[in-house]
Amino acid sequence: MAHIELQVALDFTRLENALRIAEIVRDLVDILEAGTPLIKSEGLKSVKKLKERFPDKPVLADMKTMDTGFLEVSLAAEHGADIVSVLGVASNATLTSAIKAAREKGVEIMADLIGVKNKPSRARELEKLGVDYILVHVGIDEQKEGRDPLEDLKTVSEVVDTKIAIAGGLTPEKIKRLRGYRVDVVIVGSYITKSENPRLAVEKIREAIKCLLE
Repeated sequence: MAHIELQVALDFTRLENALRIAEIVRDLVDILEAGTPLIKSEGLKSVKKLKERFPDKPVLADMKTMDTGFLEVSLAAEHGADIVSVLGVASNATLTSAIKAAREKGVEIMADLIGVKNKPSRARELEKLGVDYILVHVGIDEQKEGRDPLEDLKTVSEVVDTKIAIAGGLTPEKIKRLRGYRVDVVIVGSYITKSENPRLAVEKIREAIKCLLE
């Protein structure tokens, strides 16, 4: 693990709020994520605006595609996305068509394991299909029940060589617990976006990530 990227999840419902936070932390993060609430509220223009405002940053469109893989990935790519998320519980037909679109459009696919029952088994299948990232993800509703993405990270990372991303209520303290696990992208949302000082929050996240590389 020579480098771990930091992705900020901009899970806002108003584009101006997403752009404001992105402006504050742009030089401290590696990937800007147009979160699902943002895309559902503001549409794919949110992806386009993020890319126009920050052309030097990869933008992930958190589409959570479940069907019409080729269409949705194509639309996201045409609006400036560099990475598009597809649900791991989607059919192989959807995943295959999404990957086909990604190859044609020059973007990458992140397969989100949220909702997947047997995560190691599905991760192996997703790797064979050719996704670029596998996301170990505990959603907000599951977090309220005490679920933690670290529980699944070890079992998934041990069975695939594909890049691994992790998301789900991550804080500096939780990130430090990733020591010894293989992870390529750390995704942080509310710890940064709901902070009174987003830059300081990112700096603390960066310090925690640095500890993993020492």
